[in-house]
Amino acid sequence: MTPDPKSKRAGPPPADPSLAEQVGARAARKLKARRSGTPGVWFGVGMMGLIGWSVAVPTLLGAALGLWLDQRYPGGRSWTLALLMAGLTLGCLNAWQWVSKEDRAMRDEQDDDDA
Repeated sequence: MTPDPKSKRAGPPPADPSLAEQVGARAARKLKARRSGTPGVWFGVGMMGLIGWSVAVPTLLGAALGLWLDQRYPGGRSWTLALLMAGLTLGCLNAWQWVSKEDRAMRDEQDDDDA
């Protein structure tokens, strides 16, 4: 019987790193942390502002376009409300994607440091 080429056989489990390797990895992490420093309060405030603006700008643009359409083409439906909700949805998706990308980058950096 031939082995299935799609199935991957795991090799032997990786050996535990030696004490010297563990100490070296921790020392490298500490040195990198000292060089980069810890983000301060203003960094957090800036991130909140960036995320807030990424939600607020599409929401306000949608509302403005909706107001313009309601004034230009009056009718039974409210373009303002519809485009306000569309802008809010777009802004939230944009912020969520950005935060996910930053989180992924931080996790990858931490995994690189651990390896």
